Amino acid sequence: MNVAPAAGYHLAQYNIARLVAPLDDPRIADFVANLDRVNRLGDCAPGFVWRHQTEEGNSTAVRVRGDPLILVNFSVWEDAESLFEFTYRSGHAEMYRRRREWFEPPSEAHLVLWLIPAGHVPTVDEAEDRLDYLRARGPTPRAFTFKQRFCPPSSLLRRDSGQPQLESLDGCILDR
Repeated sequence: MNVAPAAGYHLAQYNIARLVAPLDDPRIADFVANLDRVNRLGDCAPGFVWRHQTEEGNSTAVRVRGDPLILVNFSVWEDAESLFEFTYRSGHAEMYRRRREWFEPPSEAHLVLWLIPAGHVPTVDEAEDRLDYLRARGPTPRAFTFKQRFCPPSSLLRRDSGQPQLESLDGCILDR
């Protein structure tokens, strides 16, 4: 199933997870030891556009929700398939399979996806708003998940007949 955003759109991804212990705890050592390697894999992955990090390249320094154990993963991709391939079918997948060693099980939605205009750099505040929106309302075109994706707004209307019509796009949810 190909659900690639229309030209002019990228996919933002925001994921939060709560560590079982602080980053300097021996229980988290293998996770920390692999961070740079996995980040390099992502940076070089087909479809990768951008990831949130400090000027020093630290992706673990962002603090949200008043909890020092919550880590943020925040990136932009050309499309959902590129992100999916990196997440589940690259060297990242090995670390993803081990997530229960390092992170507490989430009690609510922890990953949110949304479409952004190409070139837009989303902020952590924007991402937090999208995650809160998803938690409150479930998947919509404003905030969604891998399991229920939405198409870019420009893909929903066809005007060639003179009348706006919903277009049938394989794999897309057409929000009415």
